[in-house]
Amino acid sequence: MNIKENLKGEIMVLNLGGKIMGGPDHEKFQSQIKTLVSQGHVDILLDMSKVSWVNSTGLGILVSAFHTLKKNGGTLKICNVSDRIDNILNVTQLKLVFETFADCDEALASFGAE
Repeated sequence: MNIKENLKGEIMVLNLGGKIMGGPDHEKFQSQIKTLVSQGHVDILLDMSKVSWVNSTGLGILVSAFHTLKKNGGTLKICNVSDRIDNILNVTQLKLVFETFADCDEALASFGAE
């Protein structure tokens, strides 16, 4: 998994790429989330336009990040998911947990609406 940070106002956008499969990805992603929280970035948007696959361990990584941010008064939202990953989120009922958006602009606007 590749992660690129992109600050948009108060929101940290993480552009994810590749496959989210657990293993070393878990430690990398968790430490990045913890670092961002310690820097005061608790509202995070995951841009998953370049993510080709997520397995069950990968979903666990996302849920774990969601809870870490929520505990710290923040929010995790997701945008640009492929149909395949959107289907996985539906089947696992994680669409009830994560707010997902068609594109980044729509997702970024939703943070201001809270």
